[in-house]
Amino acid sequence: MTKKKYQNRVSQHDQLDQAATYINQLKERVYELKARRAIAMANTCTNNNTTRDTRMSGSYELPVVELKDLGSSFEVVLITGLEKNFMMHQVIGVLEDEGAEVVNASFSTVGGKVFHTFHAQVKISRFGVDTSKVYQRMQELIS
Repeated sequence: MTKKKYQNRVSQHDQLDQAATYINQLKERVYELKARRAIAMANTCTNNNTTRDTRMSGSYELPVVELKDLGSSFEVVLITGLEKNFMMHQVIGVLEDEGAEVVNASFSTVGGKVFHTFHAQVKISRFGVDTSKVYQRMQELIS
């Protein structure tokens, strides 16, 4: 009987593999949801008919830039197609030029889209970072 008990058990290695797979699936889902949120935010910020039409049809224009100001830190999410090539060091350079220090940078490919996420904090808190200028420079970089 003890043999049957051990045959039904999943090895610790298999459990870790399952957990890693699950975590990767969750990461992809998070990036997908962030992309949807960025698109929804972009669509509500503009009022022209073409934007409303693309929102209704579910399609949208890439690239997408989302910048979330969190006080002394902020997050930049860039969504591009596979054909758009830019180097992560270019984005980090822009952020550093504007007075921020990148503390985390990552990217993920989901379907035909590449999601780049940068977490940065203000180097000198009394000066801060002009997020509108960062946003504009990011638009120029990935367009």
